[in-house]
Amino acid sequence: MTLPDQLSAEMPVRKSARRLRWFIAAFEEQVKHTSNETGNRYSVDRDILAKVFVDWLKAFNAQKPTRSDDKPAYVGFAAGLMLRTLIKYAPARAVFQPGDVDESKPAYFWPEGFLYVTFCLNVRALVLESDFHGKQTASDLLNDQRTWWSFKENVDTDPSLAIAFLDLFAGDEPEWTTPGLFRSGRLKEIARGIDTKERLQFVD
Repeated sequence: MTLPDQLSAEMPVRKSARRLRWFIAAFEEQVKHTSNETGNRYSVDRDILAKVFVDWLKAFNAQKPTRSDDKPAYVGFAAGLMLRTLIKYAPARAVFQPGDVDESKPAYFWPEGFLYVTFCLNVRALVLESDFHGKQTASDLLNDQRTWWSFKENVDTDPSLAIAFLDLFAGDEPEWTTPGLFRSGRLKEIARGIDTKERLQFVD
């Protein structure tokens, strides 16, 4: 994700992201990029977007780890918290979609959800790369229709599952049981070869 020049070099990205001005500018930049890429057009309520930020920052600080070893893992968790909050408040609304689109594709099946997921994954990747020299490798499930059906239905029932699904889309092993709680020193089970798709209950 390309960020406005005046915002990208102020301080480490993980700290910049905790500023309202940075957050709004970054989100609006994502809206423009997603619109250009998909043809979708969105309206964004800045007042609601500010509420998203305040709620997210409160949740972020509530579980912020003290161990330096936990900080890279907390990046993913914090991005999941952001996705949960965006879905909860719904600051963006799709107001136009191109004709004759393939509605099986996530961008058109759930245009707002696609925008939120893309934003959170991009910020997640940016922080990992800029601040921790890490790399995010998105899962093929990011484009899987059945996964998105499951995602949309499950977060409607339990918004905290957005945290687990973002891990899934980012290629990490999700915590499905208590996704809203950050576990210090948590091992990434994906490294042990666990097949995440076997744990999902897809919607037919």
